[in-house]
Amino acid sequence: MAIKEFLLSSFHQLCFAQRVSDYFTNLFSPYVEINFPESDEYRLNHAFSAIETYLGSKATDKSKHLKGSQVKESKGLVLKRDEVKVRDEYKGAHIWWEIVTSADGERSYKLTFHNRARSLITDSYVPYVVEEGKCIEAKKKQTKLFTNNPSSQWVFSHNMWRSIEFEHPASFETLAMDPEKKEEIMNDLVAFRNGKDYYKKIGKAWKRGYLLYGPPGTGKSTMISAMANFLNYNIYDLELTAIKNNSELRKLLTATASKSIVVIEDIDCSVDLTGNRIKKDRNSMEKNGEQDKDENTVTLSGLLNFIDGIWSACGQERIVVFTTNHLDKLDPALIRRGRMDMHIELSYCTYEAFKILAKNYLDLDDHDDHPLFRKIKSLLKETKISPADVAENLMARNHQIDVDGSLNNLIKALEKRNNSQRSQHERKNNKFRIFG
Repeated sequence: MAIKEFLLSSFHQLCFAQRVSDYFTNLFSPYVEINFPESDEYRLNHAFSAIETYLGSKATDKSKHLKGSQVKESKGLVLKRDEVKVRDEYKGAHIWWEIVTSADGERSYKLTFHNRARSLITDSYVPYVVEEGKCIEAKKKQTKLFTNNPSSQWVFSHNMWRSIEFEHPASFETLAMDPEKKEEIMNDLVAFRNGKDYYKKIGKAWKRGYLLYGPPGTGKSTMISAMANFLNYNIYDLELTAIKNNSELRKLLTATASKSIVVIEDIDCSVDLTGNRIKKDRNSMEKNGEQDKDENTVTLSGLLNFIDGIWSACGQERIVVFTTNHLDKLDPALIRRGRMDMHIELSYCTYEAFKILAKNYLDLDDHDDHPLFRKIKSLLKETKISPADVAENLMARNHQIDVDGSLNNLIKALEKRNNSQRSQHERKNNKFRIFG
């Protein structure tokens, strides 16, 4: 027992001596340290990513540790520094950067410099590094597609989102839609992108909501891709069914970056957000002290806060997009003007939309000269067919364009669809005559 007490006493004395030694070392050390963590609570620290970009851009000719990557086959090999410590120099001052990872996985950049350069570093060098990093990021920015991870995979504020490079080629030029409607949407997007001062003036968060609705295959996902490419914004594809409650929803929201499009596709199918909710009978579970831990409890009020409540202001220049095939199933409070500012109906293929598809797939610039166009125009007026189905019939077989063959295939498909829709309509009318 005496030996145990002696060892414990010695240990405490050693720890105390170490703390005293560290105190005096720090007290008299001529060096200053500044830490830049990757995140602050649940919000991304944009200075961290700017510093990472800046240090990664430093010349690699003198570096002994490099890493190579090739994102696309068409691009050359990219070499970057792969060093824990990086030395820099600024107006005669020597600076050392070091990437540090804590026991809980939190990453941060540690900046070390001599105390005599404190004013130079804090007033001039750090702002220079951050701005330089942001400029480099803007020049080489690659649009990314993010999707949320289940909360069981979160490590504190990390790993909420995973991403890949977004390489969808959609553009408004190739989007099958009436030109006037397309122009209206593009003008609205440009006004939003340039509206920072306006939103500040009227006292509203710099965000905008778009509701895309219409039958399947009418181009809702393609519209989102075109919007992202047009604005050069990242896409956050929010999977509501992977979120357990409103608190997790808020954390995910605050972890998204500005200049982004937050998307909830098929919102009528994601969670029960309809006006007439069917309340589950939980009495039996409560009596037994049981609850379904995996049950999704994201509520309508939680989602409304996400759209235009207090939490919607956690980030600037953000677009929110909902898509649905069944507009009538959504709660009116969710899609009212002011929350979903612009309602965009993406419906069946029109003749104007067809001409764009003919240009995309068949390289037909002078549309009206082709003799089969008049027949297609007549059929499109009477037939409900999605742009996706029209595109499928126009697509070249074995990459060999056959204009007449593709147009005739489309005409056959339209006639078949038209006959089917007429038969359904007649059966419905006969049914009403019998029971009416």
